[in-house]
Amino acid sequence: MQQFSLAIHGGAGTILKEDMNADLEKAYCNGLEDALAAGYTVLEEGGSAVHAVQASIVVLEDNLLFNAGKGSVFTKKGVQEMDAAIMYGKDLSAGAVAGIRNVRNPIALAAEVMLNSNHVFLSGKGANDFAIKQGIKLEPDEYFFSQFRYDQWKEIRDSDNYSLDHTHKGVEELMKDKKFGTVGAVACDMNGHIAGATSTGGMTNKKYGRIGDSPIIGAGTYANNKTCAISCTGHGEPFIRAVAAYDVSCLMEYKGMSLAEAMHEVVHVKLVKMDGEGGMIGVDARGNTALIFNSAGMYRAMRNNKGEKIIGIYKD
Repeated sequence: MQQFSLAIHGGAGTILKEDMNADLEKAYCNGLEDALAAGYTVLEEGGSAVHAVQASIVVLEDNLLFNAGKGSVFTKKGVQEMDAAIMYGKDLSAGAVAGIRNVRNPIALAAEVMLNSNHVFLSGKGANDFAIKQGIKLEPDEYFFSQFRYDQWKEIRDSDNYSLDHTHKGVEELMKDKKFGTVGAVACDMNGHIAGATSTGGMTNKKYGRIGDSPIIGAGTYANNKTCAISCTGHGEPFIRAVAAYDVSCLMEYKGMSLAEAMHEVVHVKLVKMDGEGGMIGVDARGNTALIFNSAGMYRAMRNNKGEKIIGIYKD
């Protein structure tokens, strides 16, 4: 039988054991476990990789702990603007959205763009109008409110600073304590088809309609059956300039590198030279997975039908 597998991430950055209490650590691990189970069940029942990654991300978007969907951070204007992308390696179909509001599950809207819009990338009001047309579930602003993210935003809303993810620290510490809040999933199904998807609420106090790498095909998200499926998490600007996700695919296709070798080259060599901090998860069409990061930690998990399973937060 073709090996099938799933890997997920919930963000990377300065994630240290000494900053985490037992209850919070357990909550993050449980959140990863739930998302892993949702996607893996799809694969186990013979479902497609693209449906598996969407199932995992919906669970993460519905979890307040992760900066995507319900847990999205506040922008400069005090609202949530979310981005997401999904790509299917079987036929290179893709869908992405950016700067959307009040959409409960941005990944579901990205999938609708891929399947039913004749486009790849929609943004802002147009994307929201398409969500309404397609019957995507919307939620009021109150659904996306969390006190600790609101308090974090209040700390910096009158400055030009931004924070990369949720933390309970003051402004100066916020700028040093980098957490890249993004969720993602990659999968290989029983038929050897692969898919990748990513969703994010972006940066706290972001302005000018800033968009990171997550919804950009080839930068934060990519999938091609010939090579790999990748979902990235990190400081988006270097990942965009590095075309990080597609670069892994290119190293595999043109240099003959394995999945792990290519991801290591991009994460630990190319991105480091650009001061790009973060990581990525990947899968190839043989079901091999890799979870690689150059930051202090990355919320991550994987499972395959060989009985292998990982749930991790910190550097090993």
